[in-house]
Amino acid sequence: MMSAVMNEQLIAVAHAARAAGHGGKQEIYAQACEQLGISLATLHRKLKDLTTMKQPRKQRCDAGKSALTRDEALLISGVIMESRRQTKKSLYSIADAVDALRANGLIKAEFIDESTGEVRLLSESAISRAMTAYGVHPDQLLAPAPHSGMRSLHPNHMWQIDASLCVLYYLKPQARGANGLHVMNADEFYKNKPKNVQRIMADRVWSYEITDHASNWIYVEYVMGAESGLNLCNVLINAMQERGGADVMHGVPKILYMDPGSANTAAMTKNLCRSLGIEAIAHAAGNARATGQVEKARDIIERKFESGLRFRPVADLAELNALAAQWRSVFNATAVQRRHGKNRSAAWLMIRDDQLIKAPDIETCRKLAVAQPVERKVTPGLKISLDGVDYRVGDVPNVMVGQKLLITRNPWRDDVAQAVITGEDGREIFYLIPKVIKNEFGYDGALPVVGEGYARPVDTPAQKAKAAIEKIMTGTESADAAAAARKAKAIPLQGKFDPYKSVKDAELPEFMPRRGTQHDMQLPATVSPLLTHLQLAKALRARMGSDWQPENFQWLQAEYPDGAREDELADVERKLRKPVPALKVVGGKS
Repeated sequence: MMSAVMNEQLIAVAHAARAAGHGGKQEIYAQACEQLGISLATLHRKLKDLTTMKQPRKQRCDAGKSALTRDEALLISGVIMESRRQTKKSLYSIADAVDALRANGLIKAEFIDESTGEVRLLSESAISRAMTAYGVHPDQLLAPAPHSGMRSLHPNHMWQIDASLCVLYYLKPQARGANGLHVMNADEFYKNKPKNVQRIMADRVWSYEITDHASNWIYVEYVMGAESGLNLCNVLINAMQERGGADVMHGVPKILYMDPGSANTAAMTKNLCRSLGIEAIAHAAGNARATGQVEKARDIIERKFESGLRFRPVADLAELNALAAQWRSVFNATAVQRRHGKNRSAAWLMIRDDQLIKAPDIETCRKLAVAQPVERKVTPGLKISLDGVDYRVGDVPNVMVGQKLLITRNPWRDDVAQAVITGEDGREIFYLIPKVIKNEFGYDGALPVVGEGYARPVDTPAQKAKAAIEKIMTGTESADAAAAARKAKAIPLQGKFDPYKSVKDAELPEFMPRRGTQHDMQLPATVSPLLTHLQLAKALRARMGSDWQPENFQWLQAEYPDGAREDELADVERKLRKPVPALKVVGGKS
């Protein structure tokens, strides 16, 4: 882009060159190049850009109009979208979908030629342009859906956690051979060799990554075996502990955001979060973008830490975790995060005292992880009893005598317990209930509820089009009805669409048969087994039934002294049933 000063100088050069006589332009151009510090080619290009005025193309009078209706465009797009495989490959092209829908009489996709009055079919390119203009082309519908970001208020407001299968596996110590961690060889452990993978299944190394949403501080720890509720709890407990030094992130987060995997929804994880007052939120299935920060952390760990393990022998898991702790302390204290412009440790240290909730020690946390809330009945005095101690529940909203409440321990205080109530939005609320003591004292209200105000983005035309297509495909009028139809495995378009109708209705010409040449193949001779007289008698008795007579055996011996073959049975039976009469000699006296 040229500045105003440059434009003025170029205009002056253009006027001077136009006024100069024949042969005088070169000197003007040379002086201009020296003054502006550019080459002659660049000068000519800038003069051309400055002086060339292009007339805009005249817009067609029918621009933006199409003979294809929006309903037809939705139907075509819906058929193409329905034909997509799990691999995201569409089996139907636009041309194939249009031909099949026309054959079924579901669309016309035609226009009237005003010059001749002839009804003509729209071309594939015209249909594609119309679908794009309507915003329903499959390429538009398959674009990623818009998403809205979330912000956290302070460090430890929300942590994200995820488990990843590391590129390493732990090789058990052997009498002979290498020990320690080794990189999995793709040729040896690729997906079509399950036996090799099964052999080292228990020795595989998993990593758990935790990120603080506000500061982007990265915590990584390695475990053995597999993704499990036990491993998740152990890593979360370790991350919450105050470790000292530059390994600064610790404390109890208000929200723990994770994927909806079975390990993350295990009872042990729920118990730990419930006991510590952590709101555990699992994002919707298939929405990996929701935990994109921790996914990016995994990429950073692979590139900046695990890439060096090939050159650094590691004897066991403890040494690997010690090395990871050194790395994360240095990385978080030195690498500047682009969003807030600080290193991650400096950003996390902005946490206030009231925002940093110190976690109980490791042993206490492990007890909380397995401590299931218990039901206790409310007495007429609005009290409940837990482990022989009475607690007042009068401040719990809508509490009634005889009602059963879920009660759990409070990990930080001995003078209160916690009543677990499920709110109207499905989230758990923890009410502190004071212990009945001489100097009664307790807290009013509920623990802070975080995660409120998640706003869903406004639907784009693509999302609206997909919703409209879903209604057409299922023949319903609402999203819930469409979902129910999908769950019931309803046939798209209610069976009105026969994709093979065009094949059935196709009129093919009569093909003339070709004369050809007879094959000179000679069939191999087949010789059936030779049956003895006894075998022949059994076979014939089964075929003839009551017509078989004992004297027939002597006949067989006389007529077939060597026996007969199996394929001759029918001929033998025929002779037995109709014996040929003996010939008589007829003659007169001489």
